[in-house]
Amino acid sequence: MGALAASIASRVPSGLLSAGLSLAALASPGEIIRRASRLEDKLKELLRVHGDRAGAEQGGGGQQNKERFLRAYERLKTELLNDRAFDFDFTEETRQWVAKMLDYNVPGGKLNRGLSVIDSYMLLREGTEVDDEDFYLACVLGWCVEWLQASALVLDDITDNAYTRRDNLCWYKLPTVGLSAINDGVLLKCHVQAIIKRYFKDKLYFLDLLELWNEIGLQTAMGQMLDLITTHTGAKDLARYRIQGYRRIVKYKTSYYSFYLPVACALLLNDAKLSDYIELKNVLIEMGVYFQIQVGTDIEDYKCSWLIVQAMELANENEMKILYENYGKSDPQCVAAVKNVYKELDLQDIFLEYESRVYKHLVSTIDAEADRAIREILKIFLKKIYRRKK
Repeated sequence: MGALAASIASRVPSGLLSAGLSLAALASPGEIIRRASRLEDKLKELLRVHGDRAGAEQGGGGQQNKERFLRAYERLKTELLNDRAFDFDFTEETRQWVAKMLDYNVPGGKLNRGLSVIDSYMLLREGTEVDDEDFYLACVLGWCVEWLQASALVLDDITDNAYTRRDNLCWYKLPTVGLSAINDGVLLKCHVQAIIKRYFKDKLYFLDLLELWNEIGLQTAMGQMLDLITTHTGAKDLARYRIQGYRRIVKYKTSYYSFYLPVACALLLNDAKLSDYIELKNVLIEMGVYFQIQVGTDIEDYKCSWLIVQAMELANENEMKILYENYGKSDPQCVAAVKNVYKELDLQDIFLEYESRVYKHLVSTIDAEADRAIREILKIFLKKIYRRKK
């Protein structure tokens, strides 16, 4: 009977036994059995209700955060459209253009980058109360990341002569937009600076925040430049595509702003010094490289992708000839020929082996992290990207 009582007692939530139900105080084995049975029934019901409520709060919390995040976009857009910068010679037509441009380019997609700021910040603040103002500031920086993403995509689509983005026509492909989208891409990036100044100029970490965003902006632009230059040289000679060059492109073009920036923003919001988190930065950058390898083949655009780099290292003379003749062409038959070479070279298996190796390395690195909040942040990122499906 003692084992039964102890087993039940160990599962009773704190406070339940204190309400006159201490098993140790029961007088007889028969009474213990009767009360234990009743208590077990109550306990099951309590655990069921508590579990359901916790699950609902956990699932609903993420959805609630996203809804609050979306409402923050509407507020930021309204503030930008009513900024005094528009009070000079700008017309209502100008405001309508900017409003349409923002709605078309900023809040689309999965919003993973922006929401990652909130997720990271909430983990860092675990155990302390986060009031509405603090949460909203996390939303603001989350939207700044999405604004930067929108700016990069608008300009990237033009340089790549892309046709669709997020299942819609690219912004510049709209008949009423055209190459004026170049200015819109620049404007989106300018909005980020305006938003940061509006909300953070009085914060002690304001200069650190500006330095972070300026650094990330430069790194992203350098990554885009590397991508364009490498594509140009690769079009002349595919053999010039090398894994070191590929990693350099995706590191600067994608990893910094997609993986490191959201967490760095959360750290600054939590009054942390970024210089204390260099190893965290390195892990996030590595995740970004792994993430980009999973995204697309870029055959038609002559891009330096992980697949073509691997193919150039493994192809025999005949396969190399096929790649030279077909890579970078939009003809479906040419694309199919390149994919067939990829298949012959078993690149899918090579990728799966690479993926397994990278995953194990990242998991071991994360498990070695002493800070629980940092561990959880990294686990969230890894869960989002491991064997990602579009």
